[in-house]
Amino acid sequence: MRELEELRRRFCGHVPGLMGARHSYAVLCPLVEHPDGLHLLFEVRAAGLRQGGEVCFPGGRAEPGESPMDCALRETAEELSIPPSAVTVFGMADFICNQRGFLLYPVPGLVSPAGLESMCPSPAEVAEVFTVPLSFFRATEPEVYTYDLVPQEPVGFPYEELGISRNYSWSRGRVDVPVWRYEGHVVWGMTARIVRELIRE
Repeated sequence: MRELEELRRRFCGHVPGLMGARHSYAVLCPLVEHPDGLHLLFEVRAAGLRQGGEVCFPGGRAEPGESPMDCALRETAEELSIPPSAVTVFGMADFICNQRGFLLYPVPGLVSPAGLESMCPSPAEVAEVFTVPLSFFRATEPEVYTYDLVPQEPVGFPYEELGISRNYSWSRGRVDVPVWRYEGHVVWGMTARIVRELIRE
């Protein structure tokens, strides 16, 4: 049957992803060696960007067929002029599934001293860079705020036709928002969630 063959072709060798995900993003979690130990390197988004002024890791939206690792390294080169050859990637951390329908892949990696010396932030994308010792995050509990994801009842939903009550309990959710403050900078949101995962023992 043609339909059967089409299904076989579709799923043979298919790599599962998140059903309904529209986009995926990746960020490099750049580690740098300092005399007092490992630091994480952060950016502050340029004022003209969406979410300008926020603290983040270098990264962005993956291009079609691009792996999270390649995306994170490409975006880091574009934003900070750190070449991929100057980053030793450790592997992949757990990804975030955002309620807006995208995946965010954190890629931890060590930036070489030469890579750090070559760093030249793009003023169109980056207002500032700074580092924070990993020991700070390990020694300092973040403030954690939580908000509820509350469903809105779909207009015209066919409750009677489906045989369910109009008091149907739609699924709800909760999202934790960690917040760290360090020397005038605030690390929060998805970036802070990634940091929390990186330092987890």
